[in-house]
Parts: sequence; structure tokens; C-alpha cells
Amino acid sequence: MPRMSKVELYAAIRRDHRGGMSMRELERTHGATWRTVRKALDSAWLEPRKKLPPRASALDPYKSVIDCILRADLDAPRKQRHTVTRIFHRLVEEHGADVSYGMVRYYVAARKPEIVVESGKAPLEAFVPHRLSRSLTHQVPQEELASQRSGLWIRCQAGMEFHVDADAVVFELLSLLPFHRETSSASNSA
Repeated sequence: MPRMSKVELYAAIRRDHRGGMSMRELERTHGATWRTVRKALDSAWLEPRKKLPPRASALDPYKSVIDCILRADLDAPRKQRHTVTRIFHRLVEEHGADVSYGMVRYYVAARKPEIVVESGKAPLEAFVPHRLSRSLTHQVPQEELASQRSGLWIRCQAGMEFHVDADAVVFELLSLLPFHRETSSASNSA
């Protein structure tokens, strides 16, 4: 018989109890302890799982070393930056760390983007929901097109669609679209 979930077990215990079974019969029938039977009869809702405190890992003493290496790599040329393998070998050789490569790899993968954002060298990630409105969606003709909407210039390549709305202001702030504001000299000559 496949093992049932706790929700199903609690439901079965309550159903059998309403049918007239005693506590000991419920324990024997469902293979549960008296505490489990009592919890099932007292409440239809399961108790939430207890959150365990985070365990210390063998990598904890070396996280500051890894962070220093990653911060130093921000200014280094691309070909001179440390790979995860090199960071792992430096920890083992220079600091005598008894850690696995996988631990170092997972930590570097999670920490590197955070360090780049903390340093201000990468934009913060943002999600802008896209709403289409027929009046504001345009098909770009075969030649390159520059269009002005709400004082913003947007340049698109041939065959692209673009949508301009309040989202354009957000994109300008995040520097995600290649556009510029119209200057007074450009508006006078146009």
C-alpha cells in the first residue's frame, strides 16, 4: 500500500473516529502514534513545519576570502579574472581549506552577481510588465526609424516592433533602450 500524505492520514483518522473507532484502534489501523492521532482529531490543519536554523558550512570561514577575490576581479581585465577552479585551488593551497569544489562553485555563482550589483557596475534587475495597446504598437518600415513619443526618441532596426508608453520612462531610467531626449537645438532645426 503506498504511503499516504499527512493530509490524507489526518482525514482518514478523523473519518474513522467519526465511525466510532477508539484511539487505540486508530493507532493500530493507521500505524500512527497517539500524538499523531491526537493532533489529527484536535485540528483539521497540519502544524507548519519548524524552520531549522541554517547550518554552518565548512566554507563559512573562507567566504570573506572569496568575496575579496571576487571584488578584486571587478577591476581586472576579463582574461585575468579568477575562475571558480582557480578560486578553489587558492583556498586549498593558500588557506588550507577543506572544502569541496561544488561548495565553492555554488557560493561563487550566487555571490558574484550580488558583488557586481553592490559595486554599482551592473544595473539592478527589474521586471516591467508588457501591456500591448494597438494604438501604440508600430511596425518599423524597412529603413531604420527614429520616432518621438512623449519627448523620447527611440531608434529601431528594420522589421522590429516597438511599444512606447509609460514603460519608456522606466527603460530610460534603467538605461535599457538606446534612446535620447530631444534637445532644443534638434527641435529648432527639425
